[in-house]
Amino acid sequence: MRVAIIGGGPGGLYAAALLKRLDPTREITVWERNAPDETFGFGVVLSDETLGGIEHADPVVYAALRRDFVRWDAIDIVHRGVRHRSGGHGFAALGRHRLLAILHERCRALGVELRFSTEAPDAGRLAADHDLVIAADGVHSTTRDRYAHVFRPHVATHRCRYVWLAADFAFDAFRFEIAETEHGVMQLHGYPYARPAPDHHRATGPSAPRSPGGASTVIVEMREEVWRAAGFGELDARESLERCAKVFADALRGRPLHSNNSAWTTFRTVVNDRWSHGNVVLLGDAAHTAHFSIGSGTKLAVEDALALAACLREQPDVRGALAAYEEERKPVVASTQRAARASLEWFENLPLYRRQPPRQFAFNLLTRSRRVTHDNLRLRDAHFTEAVEREFGCPPGTPPMFTPFRLRGLTLRNRVVVSPMDMYSAADGVPGDFHLVHLGARALGGAGLVMTEMVCVSEEGRITPGCAGLYTGRQAEAWRRVTDFVHRQAPGTAIGVQLGHSGRKGSTRLMWEGMDEPLPAGNWPVVAASPLPYRPGGQIPRELSRAQLTDIREQFAAAGWRAARAGFDLLELHCAHGYLLSGFLSPLTNRRTDAYGGSLERRLRFPLEVFDAVRGVWPAERPMTVRISATDWAEGGTTAEDAVEIARAFAAHGADAIDVSTGQVVAEEEPEFGRSYQTPFADRIRNEARIPVIAVGAISSWDDVNSLILAGRTDLCALARPHLYDPHWTLHAAAEQDYAGPGALWPAPYRAGSRRPRTGRTDAPKPRLSLSG
Repeated sequence: MRVAIIGGGPGGLYAAALLKRLDPTREITVWERNAPDETFGFGVVLSDETLGGIEHADPVVYAALRRDFVRWDAIDIVHRGVRHRSGGHGFAALGRHRLLAILHERCRALGVELRFSTEAPDAGRLAADHDLVIAADGVHSTTRDRYAHVFRPHVATHRCRYVWLAADFAFDAFRFEIAETEHGVMQLHGYPYARPAPDHHRATGPSAPRSPGGASTVIVEMREEVWRAAGFGELDARESLERCAKVFADALRGRPLHSNNSAWTTFRTVVNDRWSHGNVVLLGDAAHTAHFSIGSGTKLAVEDALALAACLREQPDVRGALAAYEEERKPVVASTQRAARASLEWFENLPLYRRQPPRQFAFNLLTRSRRVTHDNLRLRDAHFTEAVEREFGCPPGTPPMFTPFRLRGLTLRNRVVVSPMDMYSAADGVPGDFHLVHLGARALGGAGLVMTEMVCVSEEGRITPGCAGLYTGRQAEAWRRVTDFVHRQAPGTAIGVQLGHSGRKGSTRLMWEGMDEPLPAGNWPVVAASPLPYRPGGQIPRELSRAQLTDIREQFAAAGWRAARAGFDLLELHCAHGYLLSGFLSPLTNRRTDAYGGSLERRLRFPLEVFDAVRGVWPAERPMTVRISATDWAEGGTTAEDAVEIARAFAAHGADAIDVSTGQVVAEEEPEFGRSYQTPFADRIRNEARIPVIAVGAISSWDDVNSLILAGRTDLCALARPHLYDPHWTLHAAAEQDYAGPGALWPAPYRAGSRRPRTGRTDAPKPRLSLSG
């Protein structure tokens, strides 16, 4: 087999070494445009998981790396002059020059041909006379560009400028430092990559530290507008170094910074639909990038090399191996990229968190990617986590999710909300036994607040024939039966009602019979802000006239009055998911030219009129919330910036909290699904508009709830499907955390089940005596 590798970075070199080691008969050539001692950047961080893979695949490389690694387990976060340290994290780093030297030496020893200072031939030419071409040619991959029609790359440029630098001493921890300057917020990311030399006269060559004190990578990062305001665009390289060193003089102990042809740049996230074409395959940054704030670039490239080598060994031919490689690596990389994107956006939005107390700020930073969580951090550093909990106000032994939260005159005993979920099980809008059992079970299950499904304000405002309503006295009486049960049998649990109107998404089948599909018979006319169907071929709604807007506003008010008499503790106005009020808010669905369309201020007019009408009949001591779609996930739709202004507008009219969802406004949406994927929108509204929020969307574990609450990204967490899976989700979360207190009271008949049932042993007895030798 003849193998050509384009790019002599860590990923390409390690792939060459592995492939040659697995089969010495392979002819492997690496082309690298730079000289062997030329490279960009300074230190490289690898995880224990990656190192374990290297150890098993090539003990020689692992042994060489282990001799040079700098290890540390602490992270320092410096915010407003206060340093907080969290331990137990575990990092390993070494100089990039040294890493490359180790890989050069290993490749030569194995018989790999290394061609430095040489541009690789065209990938097409190489593919014609080689069995395999590995494109490890980096973020600006020419191979990827040549076959862009096949790989279909998506490249996103982000909002921060950064530069890779170095200091001539070794930090004793991974250090994040925040500088609030007259121009805006700047941040430093720093970590050691070379130990102090016992005898610095013996330390020579490119792998040697810059000084007897060791060496550290220093990345300085800031928003583009801050970079421009600070004048970095007009500074030469020396002046830029001096300016950065001055801003972070305390972190650097007054020492200078060093450059390695470093230039300010913006990070580019690279995603490819495909990674291979014929016998050409992408590896490392050519295939994908992940933001440096989670230290995954070299890690991912090395793991790519390990997976590719294994697939080539396991599969009968190259095509099968490349398909297996892509199938194996893509989900792993996608997960890492989601975490990296969350981390990247956290740093982009860092100014939102400046007001947080330093210890909470540190916790927020540590959990920003959602890979480190509250429970995970407690295992790593219990002392630090407990200190954050005390500062937050958690009584001893009380997880954050079981602390109370007050909305107007209502105090919720914990931070868990059973999210509104349409059940489509009412008859003529009347909730029946199903609703009593469904909502009653979840109230008994311990959540602080249980929400009804969207309850429709008129017969015409239903989504399906099975939707519940509050447009008749009979419906209100049936709801009273539900609220009475909750208040009597689950004291301490609040029950809220969500009021809405289907708009253009009405007159459809029950969800399990065909979601958003029109009824086979008996359709009723639908209405909307503008005459635009939700789906192509769907019913075209009538554009509402001024008189009809008045009628619908009064229907909402009447339903609000009935909700109060029915005994609900909280009322939520549904302005999300493409239903009627949401349709007014989005520019994609509101094309009106009157006072209710056009600018955001005008698009808000009718939803605010409805809110005011309902607030006017809703008891003053009871809270009102508003659910919004913070983005339409479609070009030209509602943006995150719009969502902040929408939240501010409702808060100014008396909303007590914003329930932050996303999407479902237009059928052609392209949501970015993932764990807690909607939380960043709630986070932004809470910390920019300073309004209480409810986060919702793929929050499934109590660990995530604790993390989000303690980090200050939300005030309440709404969970839907977990409560369908387990009506007693909240009580079970308390049991699993060994919590027993006022935040999670078991109903008296259920107290015998408040401990997890015992299961059979899954471990074997440990030997009582071990002898060695």
